[in-house]
Amino acid sequence: MPVNSISWIVRHLAWHEQYYWLTRAQGKILIPELINQVGFGKPASSPPLKKMISYWEIITHNANDYLFRMKESDLLENMVVKGKELPFNMGTMISRVIYHYWYHNGEMQALRQLMGHSDLPEFVSDDI
Repeated sequence: MPVNSISWIVRHLAWHEQYYWLTRAQGKILIPELINQVGFGKPASSPPLKKMISYWEIITHNANDYLFRMKESDLLENMVVKGKELPFNMGTMISRVIYHYWYHNGEMQALRQLMGHSDLPEFVSDDI
C-alpha cells in the first residue's frame, strides 16, 4: 500500500473542508482542482507543500466563516444537499472532520519519524 506524502495529506484535508463546509453547505468551490486530485480513493502524489498549505489556509478561513456562525442548536440539524437531507447531523459531520484530521495527523507523524525528525510532540501540545 502506498504511503501518502505530507503535502498530499494537507491537500486532501483542504479538499475535505471544501467539500463539507463550502460545497455541500454553501454551494461554493474555491479551488476546483482539488476535486479531481485528492478526493477519496485518488492516487498518492507529492504536490508542492507551500502551495497546499496555501490552499488549506484559504479554504479553512472560508469554512470557519461558515462554522463560526453556527449555533448550538444547528449541530442537531441535518445538512440538506441538492434538496435531500443527509442522514447525519452537523455535529456528527464536525466530529467526522475532527477524526479525519487525527487520522492524517498520525500519518504525518509517522512520516516525520521515518524521515528522521526528532523531538516530535507526543500529544496535541507540549503544554499538557
